[in-house]
Amino acid sequence: MLMHSAGTGISTRLSTQITFAGLFAANFLPTTIGGDVVRLAWTIRLGYDQAVCVASLVGDRLVGMAGMAMALPFALPGYVRYFQVQSSPNAGSLVLPWLLPLVDKLRGFPQRLWQALMFWTGKPRALLASLAFTWVHMLCTFGIVWLMLSGMGEHISFWLVMGLWSITYFITLLPISINGMGVQELSMTIFYTIIGGISPANSLGLALLMRVIQLLASLPGAAFLPQILASRART
Repeated sequence: MLMHSAGTGISTRLSTQITFAGLFAANFLPTTIGGDVVRLAWTIRLGYDQAVCVASLVGDRLVGMAGMAMALPFALPGYVRYFQVQSSPNAGSLVLPWLLPLVDKLRGFPQRLWQALMFWTGKPRALLASLAFTWVHMLCTFGIVWLMLSGMGEHISFWLVMGLWSITYFITLLPISINGMGVQELSMTIFYTIIGGISPANSLGLALLMRVIQLLASLPGAAFLPQILASRART
């Protein structure tokens, strides 16, 4: 969406292939940034303007983060209830240490977001459309989580699912594993158990099922990765 709005003329088919290739690579390269490297390499090899490619990828990443940040407040009621029922002065010690590195990582995020999106200030429709598609993807993910928990017999509000997933998303951005493997599962188990009130077994089962779904969804990208090496600049 962003690259097309910049006048690159990239087709929907090619954009889809690049996206799936990035998703597949993200499951095997450090953190989720590995997928961005693949997408950037492919677009540059195809001869698109490097500045536009970088700005598009950064804008896409930050718009996605902005969308998830909009869902964060939905977890606040869960935190309030959790701390209210704790009698220990160390209540929340299992959760808060996870958030401290995240706070450091996101420090200065508004400034970086503004600098990256300055490229698109003249194209507000593209940004809004990108944010809208981000929310469609997010709602699908939230719906999958909520349906699986409902199938497990767990009763949790859709809104709390949104907030807890967004927290997990930001934690997995920390560059300490491949695509957040292990980090995502552990953080989901902790948050959905402590804050969401889900049983530990079902929380862990949910985390593993979501990982499998993500891996299966990215498999089509394996067919497109060889095209990165075979691609040639446009004439």
